[in-house]
Amino acid sequence: MANLEAGNPRAIEPLEIEIPDGGINYIQRAQWLRAAVLGANDGLISVSSMMLGVGAVKQDVKSMILTGFAGMVAGACSMAIGEFVSVYSQLDIEVSEMKRKNVRENGKKSGDEGENEDLPNPFKAAAASALSFVVGAVVPLISAAFIQSYKERLGVVIAVACLALVIFGGLAAFLGKAPVKRSCLRMLVGGALAMAITYGLTKLIGLAGV
Repeated sequence: MANLEAGNPRAIEPLEIEIPDGGINYIQRAQWLRAAVLGANDGLISVSSMMLGVGAVKQDVKSMILTGFAGMVAGACSMAIGEFVSVYSQLDIEVSEMKRKNVRENGKKSGDEGENEDLPNPFKAAAASALSFVVGAVVPLISAAFIQSYKERLGVVIAVACLALVIFGGLAAFLGKAPVKRSCLRMLVGGALAMAITYGLTKLIGLAGV
């Protein structure tokens, strides 16, 4: 995965892997999996933390929902732009290397159709990242939308967010053929810490009367 990051010349190496007709390009699947899981995880943790932070100082459901919605829109846009820039940089590197390789080996100026199909698509990557972020962000928004009781609303948001973190961690591990328990634990601990820190610091600021 580290070799796929933008700006890393070693990201060119996967283009040399031959894939049989009808086979699965695991390199590309790993890229999409990374973007989807990170997007959903970020959406879930970011929006849940923001809603709990606001819930630390305001008890009305409207404030939590509006804050969560604003966080969802801003986060989705940020994810899309970040992924677009990152993948476009990777695309430029791979295209340049492909041209150099073809000129060196075949005297051609560009890659053939098969090679071009394997190139990353920054527009698709941006859309996938934004969509996955929204999917993760919707979880706490829906869970809190219809609960008027303040304490119950906080508890439901925390419980649903933790459950979703475990599910996302298990799904990522299953698709990536990684240890499921370890992945679930990482997701759960990281998300719980983010929510606890956001709630705690906001609560302290509220108590200080800022």
